[in-house]
Amino acid sequence: MTAAGVLAAGAAGGDLFVAQNVFFGVIALVMIVSAIRCVTTRNVVHAALWLVLVLAGAAAQFILLGSEFVAVTQVLVYIGAIIVLFLFGIMLTKASMGDDDSVATEKRLMASLVAVLLAVVMGIALLDSYSDTRLVIDEPQRFGVVSDAIFSQYIVAFEAVSVLLLAALIGAIVVARKE
Repeated sequence: MTAAGVLAAGAAGGDLFVAQNVFFGVIALVMIVSAIRCVTTRNVVHAALWLVLVLAGAAAQFILLGSEFVAVTQVLVYIGAIIVLFLFGIMLTKASMGDDDSVATEKRLMASLVAVLLAVVMGIALLDSYSDTRLVIDEPQRFGVVSDAIFSQYIVAFEAVSVLLLAALIGAIVVARKE
């Protein structure tokens, strides 16, 4: 189907949101490329910066889904705090900032093969599970609904992440102080 046919189908009363689908595809492509660069770059700081782009793409996807509160939270918590924590840990532990040749080519090939295999399995599982599911967005999610879900249904996961981040920070300090 041509672009004009897609626009005509959307204008004729179809349920196809062409602009939203195009933006979703562009953002998803940027996220995929950034995620690949995040795990393939040899510079740890560059990897953290590629991760910023992945997390910003996730926030943009939340905006497309009509969940502005979760998008803002994504930016504040993950980009604003977690990435700063990662960079703080990198600088504190004096990690290698340049090329690291300690990883053999065979290990990189095996890691790439496992990553492709996992992506294929995840794609097949998602298509099998959700191929006929349609997401209906009538209105944006309200703050109360999101906060009730986070602090009631997902409180254990929320607290587990905070304890994990605290342990990571303490671990970085312990590793840095061994001198």
